[in-house]
Amino acid sequence: MDLYNPAMTPIEPAHDQIPADLSGVGSPANNRKALKPRVSNDSRRQVLELRRCHSLGEVARQTGMPLGTVKTICARSGAFRDNQKHRELFSLPPVQQSSGTALAIPSLPPQAEVTGDKEIDAVLWLREVIKTGQADLIEKAMEAAKRIKTPLKELSDRYLKHLVSKNPGNWTVALATFGFDDLEGLAKGSIKKHTRQHEATARFGSLEGLFSDTPAELFAIGVLKGLKPKKDGYYDDTQVEKRFHAHPDLMPNTLSDCLHELAYWHDLYWLRSACNGGDQGPEAYARECFAFRCLATIRPKTKPEAIAVLHYLADSDRMDQAETNAILMNLIG
Repeated sequence: MDLYNPAMTPIEPAHDQIPADLSGVGSPANNRKALKPRVSNDSRRQVLELRRCHSLGEVARQTGMPLGTVKTICARSGAFRDNQKHRELFSLPPVQQSSGTALAIPSLPPQAEVTGDKEIDAVLWLREVIKTGQADLIEKAMEAAKRIKTPLKELSDRYLKHLVSKNPGNWTVALATFGFDDLEGLAKGSIKKHTRQHEATARFGSLEGLFSDTPAELFAIGVLKGLKPKKDGYYDDTQVEKRFHAHPDLMPNTLSDCLHELAYWHDLYWLRSACNGGDQGPEAYARECFAFRCLATIRPKTKPEAIAVLHYLADSDRMDQAETNAILMNLIG
């Protein structure tokens, strides 16, 4: 009697009975595709926003995404590379050497009798010579000062007594004697000022060009237009940040971008100051403060970049500012 043995008679289902969505399930390529879900645009934006304030690992933890996916999104976005458009805006004009922009060489200041004390008047005249900023004139003035026999500190005291006697009851005249005996310090400051004056005219062509609003200043003025300052004359930080964040193409992407912009504002101020300019406008000041606060929110890309921020804080005497603690925590966090 023949018995039916299933093992000996395999049953093959008809090809048209295989569900279409199961065909090719065994293919390695299809398996990889199935395991790699598409990242939505909203998720990408979330990753980029979080990355501005957190490490890659923390972003992966908060979003639940694999670390490799987070790295890929950040790398492909370009949002964490130096922003060249931002750097172009916050850059001084290049130096252009021409005879038309050269500073006129000042003539030797005339000697005058100011106090009637020949030694004091000699020092006052030498100080005027040093203030020209001309290296050759300064060298001669310093040599001449060595021939004055009375110590400069003693002459400073005599000058103070003279001013007080001529202006009884007015002790503010003492301010005129501060640094009277420090000819070396005056020489260094005068040379630096003269160098900056020359650079200012070489970059901007004229004093009118130097004191005209730069493209960066015009940008800040346009962005903050209509925003009313507070009673203290400054703009509200929250409103300022909202306005500038609305222009992502001109946002600093990296800490290096922030340092680049801060250097721009610093150099612009000192070039104008050397030519007797005043403080920057409120919009420019608001933008500079905004760039400084960004040091506390943009994560450092590398250890050298973090060290550069530390050097900046120390060299610019900003270690005691209100935002500095948050900046330091950002660098080590």
